[in-house]
Amino acid sequence: MTPFRLDNQRAVVTGAASGIGRAIAALFAEAGAHVIRMDLNAIPDDAASIACDVSDESSVNAAFSALGPIDILVNSAGVSHIGTVLSTTPADFDRLFRVNVRGTYLCMAAAAREMTRRKSGIILNMASIAATAGLADRFAYSMTKGAVLSMTLSAARDLLAHNIRVNCISPARVHTPFVDDYVAKNYPGRESEMMQQLAASQPIGRMGTPEEVAALALYLCSPAASFITGADMPLDGGFQNLR
Repeated sequence: MTPFRLDNQRAVVTGAASGIGRAIAALFAEAGAHVIRMDLNAIPDDAASIACDVSDESSVNAAFSALGPIDILVNSAGVSHIGTVLSTTPADFDRLFRVNVRGTYLCMAAAAREMTRRKSGIILNMASIAATAGLADRFAYSMTKGAVLSMTLSAARDLLAHNIRVNCISPARVHTPFVDDYVAKNYPGRESEMMQQLAASQPIGRMGTPEEVAALALYLCSPAASFITGADMPLDGGFQNLR
């Protein structure tokens, strides 16, 4: 295999209907992988997609049992929330925990059970700079991404003996439909101004793109990254070190 090809690899990408997950699924397919796009509802334009509620154990187990052996799992399904420790309700907190933390755990466990039998596999999780940086108004979201980072490191240690690599990506702000919807909803008439402010929060002067996250995901899941496991890879436009 050439370094950045995924020929003959079966890859599951959760949250693949939009945003980062969609970009990862598309790039993996271009790189030769057989991609199964997984989302809460089946994706209309993809007969190979599969519906799965990642927060529900029976739904996850049924989906992965139907899939059979896979080589790569990318956990990209996730939800966001704007709020502080004071404004976040228990319902908000539980909703984010169910999808971002429990969902990542359930999919990791389901994939790893099969991967350990074959002594081979790659798991890539989507964390965030929110896992390690104090971001305003991101209390519950930061909690979940900190958990994803910790689970990644722990699983990488536990699965090392089974020849399974586990890593995560920590993006800064990425321009996805969520950002557009958030700005339109909360700042009507000031969309352009707010987009400029959001872009300026990264020292590089802009938001990332889903395609840039996908390119890093392809690298980490390819033979070129065969010496990388237990890593948290920042993709942050200089946010952590250049502010």
